[in-house]
Amino acid sequence: MDFAYNCPVEVPVKVLGGKWKLIILYHLLAGPQRNGELLRLVPGITQKMLSQQLRDLERDGLVARTVHEQVPPKVVYTLDPGEAERLRPLLKALCDWAAYWASETGAEIRFAAAVH
Repeated sequence: MDFAYNCPVEVPVKVLGGKWKLIILYHLLAGPQRNGELLRLVPGITQKMLSQQLRDLERDGLVARTVHEQVPPKVVYTLDPGEAERLRPLLKALCDWAAYWASETGAEIRFAAAVH
């Protein structure tokens, strides 16, 4: 990759930005997930968008896709272990801030499994 950025914040915005990527990564921190599980865990995402987001995360080296040879084929997505250790504190900080913000504004967070 040959990109130049004007500010360090541009990097996570480009790689992790958008409506779905951080949510997908949050769920992959819990462990390997199949496509159907991710569709269930991320309400509102379409199959097409999920596939695109997973391809982007795979291209950027954050997610690994494993195809198990069976009928029908079983595809499992996992976070790269090194990236998981780097992303875990970031996602925890975002979750902590979300809990604070929700308590201040009265917003409801329906699903709040802990990021360990």
